[in-house]
Amino acid sequence: MDDFLNVIRNDHHQFDKGKLEDHFGNEPFALMARWLREAIEKPASEPNAMMVSTLGLDGFPRTRVVYWKELLEEGIVFYTNYNSDKGRAIDAYPQVHALLYWPELERQISITGLAEKVPAEMSDAYFESRPRGSKLGAWASQQSQLLTSRDELEKRVGEYAEKFPDFVPRPEHWGGYLIKPINVEFWQGRPSRLHDRIVFNLKPDNSWELYRKNP
Repeated sequence: MDDFLNVIRNDHHQFDKGKLEDHFGNEPFALMARWLREAIEKPASEPNAMMVSTLGLDGFPRTRVVYWKELLEEGIVFYTNYNSDKGRAIDAYPQVHALLYWPELERQISITGLAEKVPAEMSDAYFESRPRGSKLGAWASQQSQLLTSRDELEKRVGEYAEKFPDFVPRPEHWGGYLIKPINVEFWQGRPSRLHDRIVFNLKPDNSWELYRKNP
């Protein structure tokens, strides 16, 4: 109990790394691209880390950390096993939430949107850029399924290494998802916890409504 109280008493973070001005443009993607670039250039410890939340088939939400790999005009892309828990959840409920958080910049981007598979040729191109070990792992891992032992997994890796001694094709069960935002919130830490919260909300006519939220 003493340790818990000590944490509370010493929570004096000042949040003084930046602020959000009043000129944001007519859509969220330019600001998103700038923040992603600045997180890479800072550098933040894990600039590509993105938390993705889905509604599981059991009705419970699930959150995991993935890597965002591309920012398109339509949204943000990550790659995974389509047969994983998240893949099956997205197939059933495409409504997802993603969160990017960079403590070094005292920034967050919160994205609510709909996820859909990217074109096969796009997944092919990214898969080809991956290291050989990661390609073999995509074949060997029955992601989210019960694994009896580590040996079982490593045996499958060896089997696929023999099957694909040179070129490793992309398995059909592995590829990208595009999250198309309907709501994007930019959060910038500010002193006295009076944080800036700027929201872009997609309207029925596909234009973006822009407003601030109280911290």
